[in-house]
Amino acid sequence: MDMAFLGDLLTSVADRGRALIKFERLGLGRARAIDRLCDDLLSGRGEASGMALAQAVLEAWERLDKDGRQAFFAMLLERFGPETERLDAAIDAYRAAPDAATLEALHLASEPRRQELLRRLNLAPGGTHVLVRMREALFEAMERAPELKAVDSDFRHLFSSWFNRGFLVLRRIDWRTPANVLDKIIRYEAVHEIQGWDDLRRRLEPTDRRCFAFFHPQLIDDPLIFVEVALTSEIPRSIGEVLADSRQILPAADATTAVFYSISNCQEGLRGISFGNFLIKQVAEDLKRELPGLDIFVTLSPLPGFARWLSTAVDDSELRLSPEERTELARPTGETISLDEQDRARRDRLLGQMAAHYLLRARTASGRVIDPVARFHLGNGARLERINVGGNLSARGLRESHGVMVNYRYDLDDIEVNHEAFATRNTVVASNAARRLLRPAAS
Repeated sequence: MDMAFLGDLLTSVADRGRALIKFERLGLGRARAIDRLCDDLLSGRGEASGMALAQAVLEAWERLDKDGRQAFFAMLLERFGPETERLDAAIDAYRAAPDAATLEALHLASEPRRQELLRRLNLAPGGTHVLVRMREALFEAMERAPELKAVDSDFRHLFSSWFNRGFLVLRRIDWRTPANVLDKIIRYEAVHEIQGWDDLRRRLEPTDRRCFAFFHPQLIDDPLIFVEVALTSEIPRSIGEVLADSRQILPAADATTAVFYSISNCQEGLRGISFGNFLIKQVAEDLKRELPGLDIFVTLSPLPGFARWLSTAVDDSELRLSPEERTELARPTGETISLDEQDRARRDRLLGQMAAHYLLRARTASGRVIDPVARFHLGNGARLERINVGGNLSARGLRESHGVMVNYRYDLDDIEVNHEAFATRNTVVASNAARRLLRPAAS
């Protein structure tokens, strides 16, 4: 069924529901009015009336200002948690007779009422889209009221089901894709800014370029996440060679390497809902079927936490830095432009050693790999393949990582083994080339 037709049908059902309940728009700008609407929605009216009420709640929420939305989330926390009397009774029943029936009753009683409220709000035409935006506002509200994390837990629980891999559709984005989608690709690009339509065309139209995105049936023309791919004859060391205007275009059939050089999440309201692992693996499999000559699948990834970590780690005795090396690493970025070839080579070698330590040895207080991009790829089963000093000399690249970029390699035969090593033992699977950059461990 055409999704536009289905949307029109749902809207007409909701409108019919308004007529059935003689709906009146009473005080839609007040959280108290939404409070009453939410109670009505949970009271169990018919489907058409429920859709109308859900639409009314969402329309009312969209009209709230920042303080009103803060009050709305507080209401969800305080008034729409579990029903305590029902939960106490279910706990007592389970203790008295711990069987499947009492366990199910306990499970149902322990669920916060706001989860069912969110499910019913999702019945409204366009409800999924509004709920995703609602969670964006919740992130801001949580900064003022950390206790709202309990509400976010319910959003995350439901979104994990609504946006699971079985509902996602993989689509290739090319120069013939509708302009409204292409415009969103420009706006959502989060790693290497797209400088307008001409730049986008250079990333999509040539035979050695690909872009793929996941879509959800309820967000028809709004991508959830997308990946940009360069088809090359070797593993690139810098983003400059991938995005160069003057590069020589390679026939797709001649490519041996697929480079995932930019992955962008598009919906802030879906933060923490994982799509990227499915996306990379699916794209790699699809590309392999299309182009059997592809043997290597790698990323060209940023190292966004490196500069911040290094600024506080230079005095760490484990790094075994000399006073001169600490001085070198503290040098302002602007001063490195004037370095002669020998000094630059020395600095590059030092940065490579520090990046290797950062990825292979440095850990958070809880024992995790520090860099979020590294955690993502290593957790997906990739191998740390190569550290590229000078890989990104843009202002952002220098600010975040002193220009260092990383290749993570996805060997389709080793993904599961690498994932298990990282997930169960926190082991970073790395190439010999990457490990050779490490300094001897301090004794």
